[in-house]
Amino acid sequence: MLAPYRRIFEAPGALAFSAAGFLCRMPLSMTGIGIVTMLSQMRGSYGLAGAVTAVMMLSGAFFSPQISRLVDRYGQRRVALPATVVTVGGCAALLLCARLDAPDWTLFAATLPIGCMPTYGSMVRARWTHIYRGDPQRLHTAYSFESVVDELCFIAGPILSVGLSTVVFPEAGVLLSATFLTVGSVLFCAQRRTEPPVRVHDGENHGSAIRSAGLRVLVLTFAATGAIFGSVDVVTVAFAEDDGHKGLASAALAVYAFGSCVAGIAFGLVKPRGSAATRFLVGVAVMAASLVPLAFAVNLWYVAGALFLAGLSIAPTMVTTMSLVGQFVPERQLTEGISWTMTGLALGVASGSSLGGMVVDGHGAAAGYLVPVAAGTLALVLALAGAPWLRRRTPRTHIGPDTASPQVRADISESG
Repeated sequence: MLAPYRRIFEAPGALAFSAAGFLCRMPLSMTGIGIVTMLSQMRGSYGLAGAVTAVMMLSGAFFSPQISRLVDRYGQRRVALPATVVTVGGCAALLLCARLDAPDWTLFAATLPIGCMPTYGSMVRARWTHIYRGDPQRLHTAYSFESVVDELCFIAGPILSVGLSTVVFPEAGVLLSATFLTVGSVLFCAQRRTEPPVRVHDGENHGSAIRSAGLRVLVLTFAATGAIFGSVDVVTVAFAEDDGHKGLASAALAVYAFGSCVAGIAFGLVKPRGSAATRFLVGVAVMAASLVPLAFAVNLWYVAGALFLAGLSIAPTMVTTMSLVGQFVPERQLTEGISWTMTGLALGVASGSSLGGMVVDGHGAAAGYLVPVAAGTLALVLALAGAPWLRRRTPRTHIGPDTASPQVRADISESG
């Protein structure tokens, strides 16, 4: 049954860059929660911890697309390694400021460089596209696999970060995050065979990928989707505390991610039908509808079941989004295009977390679940409003005919 997943790793180097990419992506789920856990223990203020984390996310929203644009222009290794050095330097400065009890403003200053963290998830997908752009089914399976990997990161990352910070020492979560990023980036960038070549076409517009109307629709929809994720996290923790089982909040959220994992694995085994735009609209509609049961939450067991059902629509929608990005931007801007969607998601997570917390404080945890329901509705409205642009397809941006490099095709043939 899992044969399609085995086949995508027939390409030489595929397993190596995907495994390294897993390490590189762990910090995405570990750093923010690690900072919150660290500072809440060392400074005794969740407000300060949340503010510092918000600055990190805003910094990432600004720097991430710019770094990804440089990656597309100069290559993954030449840009990702220096950006990783800057990010790790920011983590080191933050840890020192926290340990030395430096003034609060130094924490914010040290956090800014962490926003330069490269979006390795987009670079991994760019490598899959480079290898399998002539094989839509294998590319679909590869994207599905990477969506499952993303969910695994968001299941294991927070548990590791919070667990180490509370059991070992407060800085342990952020320290391990920086270690994963350092080791993973070195291993990933060492995989030169599968790195996509830099493509520069004279006479073409070299402006930002965000000029694409279709991509802007995806970014806005993902911002609303991020608000779902951010609010669900905060509200579920508050709801579990009110229900007398605060320690089980992480388990309920893991069930949410597990639902997405299950759907992602299944989605990668089937051949997608219809246009990517139609699949995207259906996915967003199902995602919005699946959140409605949360508005009637009565206890944590009910919430866990509702979150599992809601999670089933996440990975398929994410996979379809990656396919759409490949239709809206030239391949030489694919990393930047995917990064923009992740930026929209990050901004949505930050706003959703804040709004969810405000509703919980003002009206109680149960009422807080109205925030993800509203965010899901907004995502659907934005997707439907942008449908005309989602259905437009520019031939030169489509990842279609078999244009993989002769060496890659030969390597695949020899291996299988």
